[in-house]
Amino acid sequence: MGKFKVELKKVVDDSYDILIGHNLKRTLVEDISNGLLGKIKKFAIITDTNVLDLYAQPIYDLLVEKNYKADIFIVQAGEKSKTRETKSKIEDAMLEKGYRRDCAVIAIGGGVVSDLAGFLAGTYGRGVPFITYATTLLAAADASIGGKTAVDTPLATNLIGLFNQPKKVYIDLEAWKTLPDRQMYSGMAETIKHACMASKELFDFLQKNMEKIYSNDITACEYIANYNCEIKYKVVMKDERESGLREVLNLGHTFGRAIETVSDYRLLHGEAVAIGLVAQAYLAKEKDYMTESDVKKVIALLKKANLPTEIPEYIDREKLIEKLYTDKKVRDGKLRFVLEKGIGDVVCFGENLYATPISEEEIRNIINNYFE
Repeated sequence: MGKFKVELKKVVDDSYDILIGHNLKRTLVEDISNGLLGKIKKFAIITDTNVLDLYAQPIYDLLVEKNYKADIFIVQAGEKSKTRETKSKIEDAMLEKGYRRDCAVIAIGGGVVSDLAGFLAGTYGRGVPFITYATTLLAAADASIGGKTAVDTPLATNLIGLFNQPKKVYIDLEAWKTLPDRQMYSGMAETIKHACMASKELFDFLQKNMEKIYSNDITACEYIANYNCEIKYKVVMKDERESGLREVLNLGHTFGRAIETVSDYRLLHGEAVAIGLVAQAYLAKEKDYMTESDVKKVIALLKKANLPTEIPEYIDREKLIEKLYTDKKVRDGKLRFVLEKGIGDVVCFGENLYATPISEEEIRNIINNYFE
């Protein structure tokens, strides 16, 4: 009998820059020319039907102008594209076009594109580098930082994926001007979540400046883009792999993801998260972590952002309860929730423990007695 110990202790530096600005297409291509990705000459641009003409095509043209090889791979805009099937279709198309390990992926779009493309980059050729060019407020607040990449299955969202950090993230605030209103409102939900869990200052700013942000005031948009990055960075830096603290980023998401899936994606991600934030606030009030006045403030801010705060009539409430059990935070078959503490903080339930078991009766009580 032989026995070997395979020693593989790693020190990995996954640091990367996030650039927040306006019209960053040329900057991205200049960064590549200046060696951001080493000697790579071949780029798979992954984008969706919404941003193809506005952003993906111009970046493709700039790359080709510089004699790089590039192809655009397009997915249908929307959460329904975030599947294993879409991922394998793009992989097959890339293989057909001769993409091997000497390529890089450029994700151009919102959260769906960055989640999908980041996951694909992590497995293609056992891992190729990728860059994210975020074109939505949702991606700027959430998907573009932290390296969580995944796809959805019919059972649940984001259960199949990996942690994969990009080489650089570009947040193009100019792109927010091209967003349909509903997408902008949806993106605001993750920003409100950050305020609820980590910053009363941001909460107050949003209350005072919502109209300015929605009318693309440069200063207000830069302020929230920077603030979102800072809040998320502080959490991710301390807990890259979600062993404890990072769970706080799931505030509103246990309920939100379930309702998003049960709605068959009639609700946008941010709309579902908004309803989830209301549900967790009611739970927090039941447990005396929030006052009646705090809960009213959260609901008022969501309404100000034109986000829903009630469960839509078409949602089957029993199905919703059932769906909660597919959440990633479920442990030993028990539902676990992150709960807000007042405004701008979350409850810590023990050392490095930020989610607490909630019984089915408690959640049923919230659904039936607090929501109309």
